[in-house]
Amino acid sequence: MGPTATGKTELAVEWVQRLPCEIISVDSAMIYRGMDVGTAKPSPDTLRAAPHHLVDILDPSETYSAARFREDALALMADITARGRVPLLVGGTMLYFRALDFGLDTLPDADPMVRARIDALAADAGWEGVHLALARVDPVSAARIHPNDPQRLQRALEVFELTGQPLSSFHAQPRASQLPYDVLRLALMPTDRTQLRERIARRFHAMLEAGFMDEVRALRARGDLNPQMPSIRAVGYRQAWARLEGELDGEAMVSKAITATRQLAKRQMTWLRSYPQTRQHDPETLDHDRIFQAVAEHVNDPR
Repeated sequence: MGPTATGKTELAVEWVQRLPCEIISVDSAMIYRGMDVGTAKPSPDTLRAAPHHLVDILDPSETYSAARFREDALALMADITARGRVPLLVGGTMLYFRALDFGLDTLPDADPMVRARIDALAADAGWEGVHLALARVDPVSAARIHPNDPQRLQRALEVFELTGQPLSSFHAQPRASQLPYDVLRLALMPTDRTQLRERIARRFHAMLEAGFMDEVRALRARGDLNPQMPSIRAVGYRQAWARLEGELDGEAMVSKAITATRQLAKRQMTWLRSYPQTRQHDPETLDHDRIFQAVAEHVNDPR
């Protein structure tokens, strides 16, 4: 696991060539078909050499959840281990990792009246106003949720209004892993923020050169997608969509997409710092042979 643009996929692909492992993707954007360039999805050649489960499983018009991920991942892990192989979970969607590892919190069901009040607040003050309201009652969740993520903002504020407790408090209590496996948790955690920021910028420019805008243009041309859908809210896609809608010029789109990706990486690292029993490695100084040896020992003797 680790923040975006740290080389997780490349490392995993290297390992599955040498170990009896199968990759399960833990990425809330790679699940969508037709969203390849902007999600940094492995190339078709790479996917043939190292197949990834939970990649290209949904149309962009569909939705997915941490609960469904947990169900899918557990089924895949059972199947993989039954065949004498080892699941290798790779990605940066920390909510999915936590749901899989520690189970899901019991949260209240959605309340139409509360949601209507939050929608009215958003109509009056914008989602930035909703973000400010959330920050007053649940600063931890507000720090994790981007002001342009209406679905998560609405849910966090709704939970507080229904329970009187911040959403973050439901995640605050440490719990033992609920996985029936001996898990080796490895994280790529950059120590040099400047290098990560530069890598993110280079990668986005490379995506543009690889046809990212054409990819978003094709999604928009379908006519059944919109910026409120989880797929189009993915980092990079929402900025490119705004560019095609005429809301941003090219320079602003690039700047906002890179900034949003850097903010995503920051949130991912915040999650990782509090993630229990995790061995963290700096991707810039990673000793590939040493970490491979640790993984190989675990795979061959999982105790």
